[in-house]
Amino acid sequence: MTIEILPVQVASLWPITAEVGSIKVAGTPIADRIRSRFPESAGDLLIKVRGDFLPSPEFAAVLAGSTGNCVVRDLSDGAVLVEVSRPGHAGTSELPFDTASVRIRHPWDLLALNETLMAAMDHNDIRGTIRAGATIDGFVSLGENSVILPGVYIEGNVIIGRDCKIGPNCYIRGNTSIGDRCHVGQAVEIKNSILGDKVSVGHLSYVGDSVICNNVNFGAGTIISNLRHDGRNHRWLENQEFLDTGRRKFGAIIGENVHTGIHTAIYPGRSLSAGSCTAPGEVVSRSK
Repeated sequence: MTIEILPVQVASLWPITAEVGSIKVAGTPIADRIRSRFPESAGDLLIKVRGDFLPSPEFAAVLAGSTGNCVVRDLSDGAVLVEVSRPGHAGTSELPFDTASVRIRHPWDLLALNETLMAAMDHNDIRGTIRAGATIDGFVSLGENSVILPGVYIEGNVIIGRDCKIGPNCYIRGNTSIGDRCHVGQAVEIKNSILGDKVSVGHLSYVGDSVICNNVNFGAGTIISNLRHDGRNHRWLENQEFLDTGRRKFGAIIGENVHTGIHTAIYPGRSLSAGSCTAPGEVVSRSK
């Protein structure tokens, strides 16, 4: 059996412009997670899966056990999510969309998937170094050559990649996934967020319920707000229409290669496009 992940870029993920399969969720690229869902099987079955579709393990087993050709289509937009081909078989049947599977359509879908995957963590995987004076209250995956310095408090399940420096004296809260070669420094709090590779949140900053893409640097005192004053769900502007995210807490979506000036304040539910910068003391009240 051969699993082929079809590369796809999803415009509605803006300002995230990466091919969806390459995006890390809970520390692993989505494409790798798709492959891992399928059981090992002999034979010449070919399964093509869009990079924005993560089948449930049960549905992946159904696909892997197919005796003929079939497709899975999302009826909401007509997209073909999966194609199964078995040489020598004529005709193609159509399987219904599996509601236990996940389609990545919007940035907050990444947060929801991250939360689900990280909630399933049930053991520590420590390949780096945890210094004396750090406190771990949950399950932690720590990559090679990474170090957690004194004064760090980790509460809940957290994933940290390779070659990272965490601390000293910072607070990492549950469902936070940190990529490779990242720095989270003095007096920083990060909660329920996804940080890509080479992200630096150096000191005196807050990141909550947010997605931070690769190569982002936060100036000291950068604060992302994640709660509306009226307590209502956050809305997201897409194609001149406001969509309900279904999330009461929702921070910011930060594209690749963004630099923020010191004391930047970012309103909840806002975004910064790839390569953009903020000035020192800037208040980001509109996406840019």
